[in-house]
Amino acid sequence: MRKSCSSRRHPFDFAQGRLAGRSEGVSTSASKVESTRRQMSKHLKVTERLRKIVESFPKVTVTVLGDLVADEFIFGEISRVSREAPVLILKHRERSIMPGGGANAVSNLADLGVNVLPVGVVGDDEPGRLLLKAFRHKHVPVSGVLKDKSYTTVTKTRILAGMAHTARQQVVRLDREPETEPNRHLKRELVLAAREYARASDVLLISDYGYGAATPAILNAVRYKGGLQGVPVVLDSRYRILQYSGVTAATPNEPEVEEALGVRIGHDWRSLCAAAEQVMAQMKLQSLVVTRGRDGMVAFTRRQRPADIPIFGSDQAADVTGAGDTVIATFTAALAAGAGAEDAAHLANYAGGIVVMKRGTATVSQQELLLALDQAPPALRSH
Repeated sequence: MRKSCSSRRHPFDFAQGRLAGRSEGVSTSASKVESTRRQMSKHLKVTERLRKIVESFPKVTVTVLGDLVADEFIFGEISRVSREAPVLILKHRERSIMPGGGANAVSNLADLGVNVLPVGVVGDDEPGRLLLKAFRHKHVPVSGVLKDKSYTTVTKTRILAGMAHTARQQVVRLDREPETEPNRHLKRELVLAAREYARASDVLLISDYGYGAATPAILNAVRYKGGLQGVPVVLDSRYRILQYSGVTAATPNEPEVEEALGVRIGHDWRSLCAAAEQVMAQMKLQSLVVTRGRDGMVAFTRRQRPADIPIFGSDQAADVTGAGDTVIATFTAALAAGAGAEDAAHLANYAGGIVVMKRGTATVSQQELLLALDQAPPALRSH
């Protein structure tokens, strides 16, 4: 049984243990077998429950209000060292633009089989057009994505270098960002679109990367006078998580929690629990999932003990780009399908473990998630 943040294990009565061993030694082996059988049966039931949740994804709809980002990858093969400066000269080999930020959350939801309705802003530029093309390719409606000539699509360009048959390594990143947030007219249109789509959805996902298309003020305007009609809200905010209040759930990573509260968590379980309780109380959350990199994630709820979930798969990530988008997309999809916070966190943990083994901004499909469930049962760490 999982322990709460403040609980302690009761000492085992070794004297009683020895007496029991003398009188019941013959049955010890049988008891172990029965315990293992019960544990396996429990795992099978949990796995089957998670499978049913994933299989029901096509029946749910999620609106994503977010900062839509274009992730650009330029790969060059190392040619030589420049005579002009101590830098590598790369021969251009290929270029690709993938949905990033809130757009990556949209892309992940689509690949999970969820009906997704994106709301955001792109510029009248090549990155913006390619984002819309990527959405259409996945049969994602784009009528909620505003296109404006005065806006620059947020673009993060990663330069990758390597030899013909070696792994590609990121050597520099160049960000192109709009000079200002979306203007008043665009924000009003965002509010109207988000309100309309959210009413037809099971959950509203907020992906706030700090570029102005998803802000506490916009969310408050969307739900003004019951505008959301009780639709749950799940939040991923990079820089201002505590400025939101009254959302249903949030999925920050540990450094974001530390920065928001001005604390240091490290490997201290009690410090993590205390920080999580403070965030939940201040934001009035029903549940909170704190992602911890190679240490997995922890799901906190009001009525249950914390669920400390170890990472799925290898702890040697190939690329963590966009992993947080995959986590919140899967967690939100599961909540929309009726899962509890712990089950939703388990599925998000599977998805996160899969996506970090892929290069670049990647997604996880519904089939990959089902295959992962077959590979290993959901696990928990005790405290």
